[in-house]
Amino acid sequence: MTTSPYDTLDAWVDAHFDEEVRFLQELVRVPTDTPPGNNAPHADRTAALLQDFGFEAEKHAVPAQVVQDAGLQTITNLIVRRKYGEGKTIALNAHGDVVPPGEGWTHAPYGGEVVDGKLYGRAAAVSKCDFATFTFATRAIEALKTPLKGSVELYFTYDEEFGGELGPGWLLEQELVKPDLLIAAGFSYQVVTAHNGCLQMEVTVHGKMGHAAVPETGVDALQAATRILNVLYHQNTLYKQIKSQVKGINHPYLNVGLIQGGTNTNVVPGKVVLKLDRRMIPEENPVEVEAALHRLIHQAVADCQGITVEVKRMLMANALKPLPGNQPLVDALSQHASTVFGESIEAAGTPLYTDARLFGERGVPAVLYGCGPRTVSESNAKRADEHISLEDLRRATKVVARTLFDLLD
Repeated sequence: MTTSPYDTLDAWVDAHFDEEVRFLQELVRVPTDTPPGNNAPHADRTAALLQDFGFEAEKHAVPAQVVQDAGLQTITNLIVRRKYGEGKTIALNAHGDVVPPGEGWTHAPYGGEVVDGKLYGRAAAVSKCDFATFTFATRAIEALKTPLKGSVELYFTYDEEFGGELGPGWLLEQELVKPDLLIAAGFSYQVVTAHNGCLQMEVTVHGKMGHAAVPETGVDALQAATRILNVLYHQNTLYKQIKSQVKGINHPYLNVGLIQGGTNTNVVPGKVVLKLDRRMIPEENPVEVEAALHRLIHQAVADCQGITVEVKRMLMANALKPLPGNQPLVDALSQHASTVFGESIEAAGTPLYTDARLFGERGVPAVLYGCGPRTVSESNAKRADEHISLEDLRRATKVVARTLFDLLD
């Protein structure tokens, strides 16, 4: 019976899987809560663990003032370069920063505990699991001892939660990386070729404080803010009429995620702040979306005497759109995922936004694929008891290893 390279890769992943799980546990046990965003210790620990495999990790610290200006504490991005011969450079990118654990956990958020075939911990699913997937897939292809063409580069970065500009964006801007193809951390079984864009805005409504006993001495900023909220929520019903043609993406949506204002119950509110998150489907023009929101907000309070409004952009993340050169990635990942999982795994879009878009904006064909559940919600990502199925980790590692072999063979 002839053994194929794919069989050999699968067997290597199986033989080293306990080691892969221990590697992921060590990564989960180093907190990377963002905020506050003290991520350098995790990069140091990751580099030390990679060194045990013979992988030399370049440490690229983002200048302290730049990091602090972005509202974070430390960022050290890692690059591992594995060159096998002349040919394309295939990059694998996952992020280590994550939102704080919050409340409601029944497993220690930084314990890396394994129970009933699941590994629990903050960032276990998004996306420290793909530090493990990508590292062990790369080790697997090297274990074949087969001549390969091209290179694999691992990028482990730490700014996805704040938009990615100081993670992959910084590596690209500094011209430290320039891959030909990119596989970024995945969040579901699908091979993701497109995702939504995201516009985040801060709207500050200024009125004038006054005593509640003589309300005419003040100008109520909350009443004005309520008019803005009503207009925005009505607009959400209209967004449902705009449908994306990308499988997996539905329609635009606007979320008011934070409201702050007022000083006391007996004081007319003189200031209210709203923070908005507008998800943009790939077909939308971000400049037009932002301009339209500015018009809606200002028109809502145009006849409110004594009210002024400031609108500040917090984040503009463009959508990821498929580039023509991504087909080798899509074909290989879809084929091997379907084989390994025993079901049809196809290309699709996701309503999330990721820092993979930064590569797409620079002309690098990118897809999202890695260890993930069938749907994002199943992993409790960004909720209490976040976890990853170990069987999903095993299978995703095999899929990525097979894909790398195809692209480099």
